[in-house]
Amino acid sequence: MGVVPTDRPSDRPRTLGELRASGHELRGVKDEIRDNLLAALREGRDPWPGIVGFDTTVLPQLERALLAGHDVVLLGERGQGKTRLLRSLVNLLDEWTPVIEGSELGEHPYAPITPQSRRRAAELGDDLPVAWRHRDERYTEKLATPDTAVADLIGDVDPVKVAEGRSLGDPETIHYGLVPRAHRGIVAINELPDLAERIQVALLNVMEERDIQVRGYTLRLPLDVLLVASANPEDYTNRGRIITPLKDRFGAEVRTHYPLALDDEIALIEQEAELVAEVPRHLLEVVARFTRSLRESSAIDQGSGVSARFAVAGAETVAAAALRRAALTGEERAYARPVDLEAVPGVLRGKLEFTAGEEGREDEHLTHLLRTSIAATARRHLRGIELTPLAEAVAESPVRTGERVPAIEVVAALPPIDVLTEVGRRLGAEGTEDPGPMASAAELALELLYLTRRLAKDASDDGETVSYG
Repeated sequence: MGVVPTDRPSDRPRTLGELRASGHELRGVKDEIRDNLLAALREGRDPWPGIVGFDTTVLPQLERALLAGHDVVLLGERGQGKTRLLRSLVNLLDEWTPVIEGSELGEHPYAPITPQSRRRAAELGDDLPVAWRHRDERYTEKLATPDTAVADLIGDVDPVKVAEGRSLGDPETIHYGLVPRAHRGIVAINELPDLAERIQVALLNVMEERDIQVRGYTLRLPLDVLLVASANPEDYTNRGRIITPLKDRFGAEVRTHYPLALDDEIALIEQEAELVAEVPRHLLEVVARFTRSLRESSAIDQGSGVSARFAVAGAETVAAAALRRAALTGEERAYARPVDLEAVPGVLRGKLEFTAGEEGREDEHLTHLLRTSIAATARRHLRGIELTPLAEAVAESPVRTGERVPAIEVVAALPPIDVLTEVGRRLGAEGTEDPGPMASAAELALELLYLTRRLAKDASDDGETVSYG
């Protein structure tokens, strides 16, 4: 969703008569989405900018559901991009659409649905004023909570209007809720099963009969909305917290998932993370591998999932550690090194839920998985390089690293051997005079030698510096 433009188009029709003369045709919101989606597919444009890792799985299913005109529920664990995908639906709406100026529900000038708008249309005829609404104003989102009321979603009797002398049976006494106000747009409900059952019941008529009931009074409103929702698969069952009739109203259920490919996980981190320091791609890969290892670990409660936000926060933590280290060492450029990865488990441990029986072993488990992720990344990038000369040289002359050791000192302590030139080339440390990239590349090679037990590593007394040797 973008920022709603403050400047409304001035060259569009301003009355019903002008709108008819322009040849404008009324389309339902689902027809509008279908037409725009088909146009994007035919022209080779990406209808889902910013959506990563769903190209061959989720998106084809969602596109088929939208083309069929179905209301859709996305089922998936936390942090799988469900909300972002729902919000991207707004891109399939027309950029601008005409509405009756001043209408409470944003009704189309050709099809007023409230008594007040119908009365105005009858009185003014072709002089009925027309305004233009941007597509970002046609997307409405609600996070379902147990305290959500029928009045919030559907509406309620407005006591002020009753006090003005109108009867309770007068439809103009109704204060409309979120769903009617989304007329001719998209309504997204996050965590749908968290709605109380009576609220779920209130949605039934909206989805099927397209009318609303308020305090026993039925108001026939031919609402034109696309209803989409998200839910956890465990809750979205007959045994969970969703009532069967509402579940039956959704035409499509689409399963989401975490990124299936490592490169997709890295791309998601690169897209979403706001990094305060430069983090080379091989360190982002370590964070991505670490996240994926947690999703496969029996020590982690997989029912709660390991969100993609964990990987994003991990990368941001690495960048923050690099920025802090640069401040401590006086370096002008903050460039992340493997030593900065040590901050990730401690900072992000609270985002994880461990299974029963893992009490007291959490840190040990996280450290082990981080080390295996570092080793796997190093092997991938340094495959085919014989690191024995580096191990032998460092055994003779140890290299100090750590958060108190600036990159220039790390580089100065490295032995002048050809293997390090190749390591630097593989890890993007060529073509720069800044010592940061080379220090980061060399540290990864040294860490691989340590993890494969070809070098030793000892912490200093202050716990801030380590030596390889």
